[in-house]
Amino acid sequence: MNVQRYARIAGVLFLISLVAGGFGEAYAPSKLIAAHDAAATMANIKNFDFLYRLGFAAFLIESLCDITLVAIFYMLLRPVNKTLSLLAAFFGLVGTALFAFAELFYFAPLLIIGGATDYLGTFSPDQLNSLVLLSMKFYGFAGMIFTAYYGMSWIVRACLIYRSGYLPKFLGVLMAVGGIGFVLRNFAMILAPAYASDVFLMLMFPGGLIMTIWLLVKGVDVAKWNARVDAGRTA
Repeated sequence: MNVQRYARIAGVLFLISLVAGGFGEAYAPSKLIAAHDAAATMANIKNFDFLYRLGFAAFLIESLCDITLVAIFYMLLRPVNKTLSLLAAFFGLVGTALFAFAELFYFAPLLIIGGATDYLGTFSPDQLNSLVLLSMKFYGFAGMIFTAYYGMSWIVRACLIYRSGYLPKFLGVLMAVGGIGFVLRNFAMILAPAYASDVFLMLMFPGGLIMTIWLLVKGVDVAKWNARVDAGRTA
């Protein structure tokens, strides 16, 4: 296994995921959704059709990167603890799958608009507008209500990074903080919605950015990686 090559690929995928996720999950919805105006939301989707579709395409790119990253981080962290690395992979895959489910509601307005004269012919324009806004709002809610899975995947990986020896401990600390932020935001949404601030999610950004740069520039300490692998073989 060319571990340094895998680390560089992970860095590239991390960068693409950050950019695509920022566009698809933040920028595009912010330009389309008028929080308290269903008619304006419908008009935005119709008038900015390409931006709307590009937002979904960005999610597809992000999710493809994230799934590949799940596999790469499993391989990178397997020498530390195979079972925990596999657990992190399961958490990561579940988190991506649940967010993919939420994205269905992002794309549903096209079905609502396209079927307005077919099976939704009895709905008034105001009702159709309300359905579109409800679908977009539910997309945002569904995307956030299961962030604990994504957070847990990074908490477990952070522990493995901290213990690895071939990746710096401070990366483990930063990613643990980010993962905890996602978990806390999830439970706050359920138990104390008034305190479910987006600040919790932003805790992941510093770690994700520094992790991306580190993997691209430094990668892993190959000598320590080989020593860890050899120790696992003789254990």
